Amino acid sequence: MTSTVIQRAARRDLTVLLHQIRYEQLTFWRNPQSAFFTFVLPVVVIAVFGLMFDGTTPSPYFGGLSALQYYVTTLAAMSVLGSCYSQLAIVLSTRRQNGILKRVRATPLPPWMYFVGLLAHCVMVSIIDVLLIVGVGRLYNVPVPSAAAWLPVAVTLVLGSASFCALGFAVASLIRNAEAAPAVVQFILFPLVFMSGTYMPVHNAILENITGLLPVRPFNQALLQAIGPDGGFAWRHLLVLVLWGVLGAAVAVRRFRWDPRPE
Repeated sequence: MTSTVIQRAARRDLTVLLHQIRYEQLTFWRNPQSAFFTFVLPVVVIAVFGLMFDGTTPSPYFGGLSALQYYVTTLAAMSVLGSCYSQLAIVLSTRRQNGILKRVRATPLPPWMYFVGLLAHCVMVSIIDVLLIVGVGRLYNVPVPSAAAWLPVAVTLVLGSASFCALGFAVASLIRNAEAAPAVVQFILFPLVFMSGTYMPVHNAILENITGLLPVRPFNQALLQAIGPDGGFAWRHLLVLVLWGVLGAAVAVRRFRWDPRPE
């Protein structure tokens, strides 16, 4: 009897969670302008880079990868940052100020289910973005990662998505109003992206050591190692990602607010 009740409860929770994920997807796709630029911008950048850089010749400057192979990887990481950190923090801040989060909190939907639904939605958007970037790279002869690289790539993408979602929740909990959200998000992300080698390899030891302790460079390096000549898991970089994810989750749990901040 107890087992049957637990199974029914589990099925009910799964049904509600799938409904929440579907809601997030519908909300996203019903804003075609946002969806269009989410997917088109990285594709355009890779297409432009494909005209500028070689996709087949390895270079020591790019860690044994071709220039375009390097940029396909780092821009794939950047797409995860955009979906799981930037958009998430801005959406949560906007929903809180508009009173949507307050109304959600008043429903029977458990808070964990709401957040897991958002996380799953962000991961799905990231997967589409990554596949589009890899597909455009193939048009410029960028090789597909070997079969042995797919597991490290998948694990890195999942950990990166979860960690940056946690950081997105944390930053959203600290933003005072929706108008400030884009500026706050970009103020944190913009310098990190450049210093962490997303658009240009960094070969300065001091800068490498500093950014190696921050979340963006470890994510880049873990993906680059996964598809690189040596392959495999970049455990040290993955550990840094996990630690940042734990820190973001701790801040979000402690500081997250459902109600708008009083003016």
